[in-house]
Amino acid sequence: MSVISSWNLTISLNTTISLSWRSSLPSRASFPRPKKPKTLVVLATALGAKPTVLVAEKLGDAGIQLLKTFANVDCSYNLSPEELCTKISLCDALIVRSGTKVTREVFESAMGRLKVVGRAGVGIDNVDISAATEHGCLVVNAPTANTIAAAEHGIALLTAVSRNVAQADASVKAGKWERNKYVGVSLVGKTLAVMGFGKVGSEVARRAKGLGMQVIAHDPYAPADRARAISVELVSFEEALTTADFISLHMPLTPATSKMFNDEAFSRVKKGVRIINVARGGVIDEEALLRALDSGVVAQAALDVFTEEPPPQENKLVRHENVTVTPHLGASTTEAQSLYHLLDYLIWLLPFSLPLPSIGFIALYYDQEGVALEIAEAVVGALKGELAATAVNAPMVPAEVLLELSPYVALTEKLGRLAVQLVAGGSGVKFVKVTYASARGPDDLDTRLLRAMVTKGLIEPISSVFVNLVNADFIAKQRGLRLTEERIVLDGSPEKPLEFIQVRIANVESKFASAISNSGEITVEGRVKDGKPHLTKVGSFGVDVSLEGSIVLCRQSDQPGIIGKVGNILSEENVNVNFMSVGRIAPGKQAVMTIGLDEEPSRDALKKIGEITAVEEFVFLKL
Repeated sequence: MSVISSWNLTISLNTTISLSWRSSLPSRASFPRPKKPKTLVVLATALGAKPTVLVAEKLGDAGIQLLKTFANVDCSYNLSPEELCTKISLCDALIVRSGTKVTREVFESAMGRLKVVGRAGVGIDNVDISAATEHGCLVVNAPTANTIAAAEHGIALLTAVSRNVAQADASVKAGKWERNKYVGVSLVGKTLAVMGFGKVGSEVARRAKGLGMQVIAHDPYAPADRARAISVELVSFEEALTTADFISLHMPLTPATSKMFNDEAFSRVKKGVRIINVARGGVIDEEALLRALDSGVVAQAALDVFTEEPPPQENKLVRHENVTVTPHLGASTTEAQSLYHLLDYLIWLLPFSLPLPSIGFIALYYDQEGVALEIAEAVVGALKGELAATAVNAPMVPAEVLLELSPYVALTEKLGRLAVQLVAGGSGVKFVKVTYASARGPDDLDTRLLRAMVTKGLIEPISSVFVNLVNADFIAKQRGLRLTEERIVLDGSPEKPLEFIQVRIANVESKFASAISNSGEITVEGRVKDGKPHLTKVGSFGVDVSLEGSIVLCRQSDQPGIIGKVGNILSEENVNVNFMSVGRIAPGKQAVMTIGLDEEPSRDALKKIGEITAVEEFVFLKL
């Protein structure tokens, strides 16, 4: 039988190098078929220069100097929308507070370079979240560092309106002594409705419980278990309005919450209700609130935020005798006023997360040390391509879940990368099934992170699209990738979240025929061992190799000396083997050798491996 062999080298514009060896080999172990190519795929990532940070709102001089030690800093304040769109295509990072509008046009103008946008504090209404998600840009805020300060201010206003503190203070300072006029109400036994049961809202609830109040909450997205943990009942918007003696607002400003408290809402509240707002001014229709105050439907209001800040001097709501106001002090405390700590912390952490340009980065500015620390953690996660616990436009996953799933996140991405590099031409990847084997019940295993990382691994090696945990589902849908998930419940201890993960690609040809399992799909399987991801199955062959660096898969006749020959070739190239595993059907039959490499072999070395007589097919895979 004649054999026609040839080498083809292809270098694409997205820096993917493909080297293929065509020779005769059976595509299945038991059914001889036309010969398939031996394929080498090298994925190279170019390292860029120092990233550029666009500082769109004023930072202190010390902060600017610190940023300049690791980035090119462009301090351009008070940019018009047109100027921002012009500059953004040259920037890897954008630093904003509340004054800069990051619109869809900004993300479109960035042309994919902008990877992370940060907004200090909780509010993100100045960032187009939908556009950010579509463009794969992570939006991070700092919801917990100023949580306590905001919650405490909410409680301060709650107690102030219950006892007429502001009005009585003004009266005494005016030389009056009106004890009978400023009789207050007790908080004990009263019902507080917390509208928006996020981090601030839940902290307000905890403190209100300590004051002896009955606390209910309305939030369509809040998990019931978190509410139950602090003995708070989640109720409907209608029930919250009709039963509350005090209403404390803690929701973000979105199209759904804009002017949520309007004439209709005030017509349903309990007469004499008191309202506290330390969230966003726009969630209240201020004219409707003024009418409710004048009619006595609302007894008092305490407002830290306004639709327009600062409010005009003639604002009737501000001047109303039953309204207590503060100048947006919710997150203002003296315990932490240092930007220097944030930047110093960032500089210490950034060198461990290079190269920066391939991921992008963001330093978020806020004038509180607590915010600085939280943002630093979010930045590190963004630099590593991980989902930050404070990500706004990605699934909100508790920090403890992130920590537990961390090694499995790495495993799923690498399994996706391996699987897609094994696909040969055709119509592309359309049908993928991910199987999770675990002793835990379905409700105890959150796979959103894992699904997103499989998608990232599948798409990035074969396209110029940047996929992250933010836009993974969007990109998959856009490209017609149908990813289904399956769970296998195992007997045993649920100590570990997962025993193994399997990725299968259907209806495709394979560059490495042995990767086709008995079901006719490209199949790779892995598990976490000692905290590290391992490949444990390729097709129907059991293997065991650490998923680090790069991998060579060889199918060969099971005979002595093959491991030595391959090892000698790699040794001559000074390529270190970090792991090697051989799986076989039966002694003397066929075997699959999996070799983990620290360095990337030359094309000549890989060609020599392909020329070993017993080697029937092989593929080089870059992780």
